[in-house]
Amino acid sequence: MSRKRWWALVFLALAQFMVVLDGTIVNLALPRLQTEMGISDSTRSWVVTAYALAFGAFLLLGGRIADFWGRKRTFIVAAVGFAVASLIGGIAQQPGELIGARALQGVFAALLAPAALALLTVAFPGGKDRGTAFAIFGSITGVGAAVGVLLGGFLTEHVSWRWCFFVNVPIAVVALVGVWSLVSESKAQGSTKYDWPGVVLAALGLGSLVYGFTNAEHGWDAPEAWGFIAAGAVLIALFVAVERKVKHPLLPLRVATERNRGAAFLAALLSGAVLIGGILFINFYIQIVLGFAPFLAGLASLPMTVALIITAGLVAKNLPKLGAKIPTAAGPVFMAAAMLWLTQVSAEGSYFVTMLPALLLLGVGLGMVFVPMQNLALFGVDQDDSGVASALVNASQQIGGSLGIALFSTIAAAATAGGTTLAALSRGYSMVFLWAAGVAILITPIALLLITIHRGKFAGTDGDAPVVHLG
Repeated sequence: MSRKRWWALVFLALAQFMVVLDGTIVNLALPRLQTEMGISDSTRSWVVTAYALAFGAFLLLGGRIADFWGRKRTFIVAAVGFAVASLIGGIAQQPGELIGARALQGVFAALLAPAALALLTVAFPGGKDRGTAFAIFGSITGVGAAVGVLLGGFLTEHVSWRWCFFVNVPIAVVALVGVWSLVSESKAQGSTKYDWPGVVLAALGLGSLVYGFTNAEHGWDAPEAWGFIAAGAVLIALFVAVERKVKHPLLPLRVATERNRGAAFLAALLSGAVLIGGILFINFYIQIVLGFAPFLAGLASLPMTVALIITAGLVAKNLPKLGAKIPTAAGPVFMAAAMLWLTQVSAEGSYFVTMLPALLLLGVGLGMVFVPMQNLALFGVDQDDSGVASALVNASQQIGGSLGIALFSTIAAAATAGGTTLAALSRGYSMVFLWAAGVAILITPIALLLITIHRGKFAGTDGDAPVVHLG
């Protein structure tokens, strides 16, 4: 049984890898893709944002579907749907078709990600094995984002940007076959009614926020900016009010309001903005200003991946000694230091001086945050809520990423003031990195104030560990 669940982890992690991979794999393909398909600058960011937005907006519903319909069944349907959406994106001929395919990928990712994490939660109910499994799964987030850049650069330069979509098909098939063979079905017991008002309010609220931040590129006083941001805030407030009253809420507030899990969800939101939004502009600088070819630009991001993997392994090994508070509070300091280092970017910058130290610092910081974040998000969650809890940590990260892209794009546009020279672009990127540093450091006080969980729980010595069973 033990060996079987470790093999199941491999295929569940592969699915998570694919989901995260698609958040960044088109980043280095954007300049060439934009030219070939005639996409405007204002529309370009939607090739990335459409995926993150659909993913984040429907994750809570995806988590509930996984809980109620069956996590294994949801995983299989989502893997097939993701592969089909990827094929549509690969053969797209018009910008609208491509952006629509990206949104469809996001919808199926919203089913796939919470199902995978919920299945992992059921397979590893507690103790040291759970910590190790979650460390591996958590590190996949940073690794997938970085490898997406590398693979996207290679495929764009040596094959075609369309293979940034086609590559998902074999990955989805392998993950599907593995989970089909090794994982048992599990689902929530009792009432399985869906909260459709909550679904509509959550999707519209999150969508309005992201759309408003995206339109702020045209000025914060534009109605399509502040109007949608205000509407999004009102809709999210209504969503919370509805969830407090309905009998079968989409998001049981007990999942989100427990202080340790709340810290994890806030950390996921802010780290998602830095990871997804920040890496996009790191890649723009490396490729556009420094002039690296797509694949070489991907290789240039590898030091961050290596630092993240090593750090995540060390944190996972020592989590029973450290607890969650110390790494979660210290990691953002490294992330912010990396972004502050990047504020020195210029048209005459050097990769080894300007970029390499920052990438190493960023990898260390992300590795310190991701491992405890994944563990905290699902600690003490009842089995019936494991799908929605895993959805919420993914939703937080993806919504953070889409808001980060929208906000940072707006900041970059304002800082460049319409300039297209390398100096003007560098000035815009520098301002983005300054804001990203500010976003990152916010995680530290959140961790210090909210995380109270005893480190003994990560060693399996505390009786309050979640009680879940294999289905």
